[in-house]
Amino acid sequence: MATTTKRTKKKAAKPKKAAAKKPVKKPVKKAVKKASKKPVKKTVKRTVKKAARKTAPAKKATARKARPTITAKARKSPVATKPAKRIPLRITDTTLRDAHQSLWATRMRTSDIMEIIDVIDGAGYYSLEVWGGATFDVCLRFLRENPWERLRQIKSRAKKTPLQMLLRGQNVLGYKHYPDDLLDRFVELAVENGVDIFRIFDALNDNRNLEQAIKSVKQHGGHAQGTICYTISPVHTVDEYVRIAMEQVAMGIDSLVIKDMAGILSPISAEKLIKALVKNIRVPIQLHTHSTSGMGTATYVEAVRAGAGAIDCAISVMSGFSSQPPVETMLAIFDETPYNANLDVEALRKICRFFTGLAPSRKLSHQPINPIDPEILLHHIPGGMISNLRSQLEQQGALDKLPDVLEELPRTRKDMGYPPLVTPTSQIIGVQAVMNVLAGERYAMVPQETKDYVRGLYGRSPAPIKPAIKRKILGKIKTITGRPADRLKPMLPNATDGIDPKLITTEEDIISFCLFPEPANDFFKWRDLPLEERPSTPADLERVKIEQEGKGRPVPAIAPPKPFLSQNDYNEIQGLIGKVNDLGLTELTIRRNDLNLSMRAEGATTSRVKAEALEPVASEEAQVEAITEEPAEVEAGAEQAGAEAEGPTVDAPLNGTFYRSAGPGKPEFAKEGDSVKSGATICIVEAMKLFNEINAPCDCKVVKFMCDHGDAVEKGQPLVVIEEK
Repeated sequence: MATTTKRTKKKAAKPKKAAAKKPVKKPVKKAVKKASKKPVKKTVKRTVKKAARKTAPAKKATARKARPTITAKARKSPVATKPAKRIPLRITDTTLRDAHQSLWATRMRTSDIMEIIDVIDGAGYYSLEVWGGATFDVCLRFLRENPWERLRQIKSRAKKTPLQMLLRGQNVLGYKHYPDDLLDRFVELAVENGVDIFRIFDALNDNRNLEQAIKSVKQHGGHAQGTICYTISPVHTVDEYVRIAMEQVAMGIDSLVIKDMAGILSPISAEKLIKALVKNIRVPIQLHTHSTSGMGTATYVEAVRAGAGAIDCAISVMSGFSSQPPVETMLAIFDETPYNANLDVEALRKICRFFTGLAPSRKLSHQPINPIDPEILLHHIPGGMISNLRSQLEQQGALDKLPDVLEELPRTRKDMGYPPLVTPTSQIIGVQAVMNVLAGERYAMVPQETKDYVRGLYGRSPAPIKPAIKRKILGKIKTITGRPADRLKPMLPNATDGIDPKLITTEEDIISFCLFPEPANDFFKWRDLPLEERPSTPADLERVKIEQEGKGRPVPAIAPPKPFLSQNDYNEIQGLIGKVNDLGLTELTIRRNDLNLSMRAEGATTSRVKAEALEPVASEEAQVEAITEEPAEVEAGAEQAGAEAEGPTVDAPLNGTFYRSAGPGKPEFAKEGDSVKSGATICIVEAMKLFNEINAPCDCKVVKFMCDHGDAVEKGQPLVVIEEK
């Protein structure tokens, strides 16, 4: 305090001439002493001039220096550290989309969301990411939910905060390109149902694949956010990213996001990239990253300082690992800076408590122990893909192969021209790496999607693909160079071909069917059943299996599935048995819900239990079996596959789902009795969301199919009996 008093006295004395000389003389002596090796006269002269400049306008100098003195004292009090005027920082909440996609394999239910949406809506976020990405597919395939209905329900309650979705450009929400008419109608319906902000990206950063999406979003009144998919490779430089961004600005985007899906953007690289973007474009910049590598929090700080006006975060219990950085942590950090997100902390506490209670019944069993994955800097797999990849390897009975797959993946990515690993390229490259490992030979098994990628049907690869790789994958098939969607015919005029009209209830159903034919068709059939006859959803079966194997925490009990037939049905069948005998019929089959009940002269049976007594399946043992095992069509297929194959067979290369056609209503690849050429497609096995064409090994005759369309099959299981020619 003595020093402070002394300084105050000196400043007060500055207007007096006598006191004005003191500040000059004191620095001169110190300067002379320190500069003993330099010419003393020059040093003194230079120091005097410097001091004179500082003290010349005595009154003005006093006025200017008064504020720093007060500020210096105030710094001792934590309350006064915040600047009077703060810079707004926008935060997008990813809890309802990317966070649970990364941590829970997208298993959050609509009912979960609706329990907490009011609190989330009132927290003060810039936007809520609630739709798109894998949520659409998983709703249909695993949860047996209508994704459009989820969006409508959220919008009906979230009145304060804009809703945001992730749109895969020309891929819409799928794993291939779709025609412009389907893309445009999808965007229009998405806007009508509640989407405000569309984050539009292309996995290859090929802006030709964004043209129609940006145009449609702008036309239908949405906010078009362009995207740079960030990755690291010899061809991905700051200048290249700036070029991509400038092209998108010219297309009319309203804002730009840097999508660091793998969490590999370092703080220093973020600063360099964002400064370059701020210098060259005039739209707001947002950053999306993941915590996988441990750099996410620091990267956000440097990005905001460099000019990013918005960041993506998740509530703390849904953050970390391969999800986004926690919003509570980011608030605490930026609270000591000029940036202010202005979120309701009490609301965040409520949200955190809710998801803390929900997590045990939703997270999967194979969440890694280490919250940081340093290997991410080598394999570059995005957060959501990591959890899915583990799940898919587990389905193949090959989880022990994960280290080999992670080692193979960078090699496969290099072969494919260094594509950024984001859907659908992450799926294509990841699955191809899995197949290279499982087959024991690189590119011995190649899914159709890999072939389409190499052909150019997904767009231009960042770096050229080596001719030798092209030849091995494509053979004599030629590649394309133009915009892929220009080759596609309009899809909507014939969109409902091959589906039962009674299953379609809205136009949104048609769009769902166009994007995901098989999962949508399965969902429509399930939805069409009376409530009491609907079997448990695949997600519920998965949950029970985890609990019974002791891999997860206890979860709420799931109601046992209803019997195959009701009590009235069984009573009526009693009367049918006599008629079957009277008519001399040897067999009568009743089909319901893709399950068969066959009645023969000696009694009635199903694939699960004997029904000679004609009583509904109600025992505890039967209920447990129904919940824990795959659906009955799986068992039926296994029985058929277990039959003795007479002659050479074509076997399943991996676990998956068997299909005889490319989709509902599409012609079968081959029929029993057909003669096919070597290499001709005879069926498909869908595995890990990609379609693997099963080709004839030689010129042959198709004798018999050992599986039914839609059956689950295991690696090595006979699919087709053939007769070699």
